[in-house]
Amino acid sequence: MSDAQAAIPTRLRSKQRGQAIAGLGVGQILSWGSTFYLLAVLADPITTDTGWPKSIVVAGVSVGLVVAGLASPRIGALVAGNHGRAVLIFSALLLAAGLVVLGCAQSQWWYLGAWVILGLGMSGGLYNGAFAILGHTYGASARSAITFVTLFGGFASSVCWPLSTLLVNEFGWRWTAFVYAGAHLLITAPLYALTIPTRPDASPTPNRPTSQNLEEHLSRAPRWPLIVLVAMVITLGTSIAALMSMHMFSLLAGVGIAGATAVALAALIGPSQVGARLIELIVGRKHHPLWTLLIATFATAAAILLLGVGALTPLLLVIIYGVGIGLSSIASGTVPLALFGQHAYAKIMGRIALPSLLAQAAAPIIGTAQIEHVGHIYTLIWVGAAALIAFLLTVLLMLLEQRRRQPLMVHKGHPM
Repeated sequence: MSDAQAAIPTRLRSKQRGQAIAGLGVGQILSWGSTFYLLAVLADPITTDTGWPKSIVVAGVSVGLVVAGLASPRIGALVAGNHGRAVLIFSALLLAAGLVVLGCAQSQWWYLGAWVILGLGMSGGLYNGAFAILGHTYGASARSAITFVTLFGGFASSVCWPLSTLLVNEFGWRWTAFVYAGAHLLITAPLYALTIPTRPDASPTPNRPTSQNLEEHLSRAPRWPLIVLVAMVITLGTSIAALMSMHMFSLLAGVGIAGATAVALAALIGPSQVGARLIELIVGRKHHPLWTLLIATFATAAAILLLGVGALTPLLLVIIYGVGIGLSSIASGTVPLALFGQHAYAKIMGRIALPSLLAQAAAPIIGTAQIEHVGHIYTLIWVGAAALIAFLLTVLLMLLEQRRRQPLMVHKGHPM
């Protein structure tokens, strides 16, 4: 076969991979915007219109995250069985159904039931499902694809908050839910059907170890200590992000930053996340994903702790925090892939997602209790301490992974 003939399937695979990334990326914007970020705009209109307690309204997201966490191991198993495209399409349909039920809700129980349906859709339709499908499909080369998808996801609030505000002002909160349901039926589900492959990519993947003995050694090495550590670090990271996201303005006010200044500072988090992800996309292939996780956990811990003790300018700390959160999203998908490989990736991601999503559901409630009992400053300090623990666990994770690889790599002459 000539070089020109060999290049045709390569170009075709590259095109298909780009289409899959674009399809998943658009799906992430709509999925995050119509679930996790939805109540930032709709909570007050729903409360005003229905008279339901705001605590019940806001609890909808927590209900959705709990359901998503409980369903995530099953999602991982389905993806591992080459049902990733079906999972995504069905998730989009569940999100559409949940939003229709939400828009029709006439009671609090009806409303919370809608979030149960949305939670089932979230289990496959948010990052965990998308990462599992990319890793299972593309193997080691999924690292850049995961980063691209997080770039799309980083714009979810920037796109959907203004859109939700416009829709609520023009049509009300119920029709806003219906419009998002229509978007999933007419955009998200068809995009998944047209762009997501049904089978893993059989093409060679970059950065794959050349020694079959190394692969066999790593597959036989104990993985549970690493899986537990990865799950702990990711769970801490996602719960911290959920708490900070819900209470950001309150915590900034607690350190003397309120009003327009607080809004301006918080607005820097999104661009900081995207900027960090762009840098990771450019330089990420030159280092192991564990280094990305190490930088992410250190930046998050340093920013929150220093904000709590009043050191350095809040402007710089908010940017550093955005960098840490932005890199954490990437690392939560790329680190398990690098440690556990393509074959086990989808199932392991499903298992890791369970504690992560449950912690995200509980974190804002815990944050509220802490702010009420110990105040804003001490809340920042203990959240920063939790982030510091995640950093130390990442150091331990790096040491264990180096020890797992070292004997055979030294024997075979592989670079450390």
